[in-house]
Amino acid sequence: MTNENYSMGHPAPSARRRDEDIAPYIRISYSSPRKEGNILKTVYFTEPTKENIEAAAAIIRRGGLLGIPTETVYGLGANALDADAVRSIYEAKGRPSDNPLIIHVPDASWLERYCKEIPESAYRLADRFWPGPLTMILPRKPIVPDRTTGGLDTVGVRCPNHPVTLAIIKAADVPIAAPSGNTSGRPSPTCVADMREDMDGKIDGIFEGGPSQVGVESTIIDLTCTPPRLLRPGGLPLEALEAVLGEVAIDKAVVAKLAEGEKPKAPGMKYRHYAPKAPVTVVTGSPDESAAYIQKNLPADAGVICFSEYTARFSGHIVHDLGPAADKGEQARRVFDALREFDRENVSEIFAQCPDTEGLGLAVSNRLKKAAGFHVIEV
Repeated sequence: MTNENYSMGHPAPSARRRDEDIAPYIRISYSSPRKEGNILKTVYFTEPTKENIEAAAAIIRRGGLLGIPTETVYGLGANALDADAVRSIYEAKGRPSDNPLIIHVPDASWLERYCKEIPESAYRLADRFWPGPLTMILPRKPIVPDRTTGGLDTVGVRCPNHPVTLAIIKAADVPIAAPSGNTSGRPSPTCVADMREDMDGKIDGIFEGGPSQVGVESTIIDLTCTPPRLLRPGGLPLEALEAVLGEVAIDKAVVAKLAEGEKPKAPGMKYRHYAPKAPVTVVTGSPDESAAYIQKNLPADAGVICFSEYTARFSGHIVHDLGPAADKGEQARRVFDALREFDRENVSEIFAQCPDTEGLGLAVSNRLKKAAGFHVIEV
């Protein structure tokens, strides 16, 4: 098994369409940040030329904010070692300051710069799955600011599998702290048009890198405990981690809300995430049973997210196709696009079919349930 299994695929048609829609707005040169009143003039980079990579790296080095493409989702990046720059991430997103950030590095040799007490298992995982959709939680060195880690003594580290972002990190010669590039609570961006929708006029630049090929954020594994603990399912299936690590515990935040006052150890654990404006109800069970339940209980003005095989059952409703019931990779690529599209449509609520938790189904299920605030009906 190699990381290529989790970083390749085909973007959903709507993601490709929206990238094409943004083309008239794109610029490829950069000099310095420009403002009109209080609005920042966001610069768009489209070609990975040496000049554009260096200009993007310069934004990071001077403490600016940059939208970056990765194989999982687009991120909102800043110098992870600059507390003021990191504060700007929280401000641009409207993100709670106790929600820690992941730092992005170009390879495993950078781990010793920012982490201590690194277990041998971290290097085994990096050798197997980096670059790729895996974040490791490790004890941090003092060089990593409290603001980056949400005040924790640990830090999440990942090596993204995208040539543009890897080149920018190397050119900047600092790790990039980057949560997903959406306004906090909204569905994560999987194409440059999504980034523009949420961040245009708020950040210095956005680098186009095509639609995200995985479509959900990275898997987060905590290596500071025994057995290692899955904090967030993502683009690397749990089964792949178990093949390398053996036993892996699953944190309760994967399947339920954190209690009031509990501190999140990784992104996506505590707060309502990935949510469209309309309330979401997730229906679990076999595809036939969940489709039948939704069909029977669907209000006239509600929308539906369902597997491809069942779209015809919901004529007269706005329906977004999650992909075939058996193709969890396609579901991962489409789930955020489906949730975000409903913000452009007039529905009172959304009912969503949900895959089982095998393979990438665990990540898709987690994102849907987070979007629903864990409002789940089991059939």
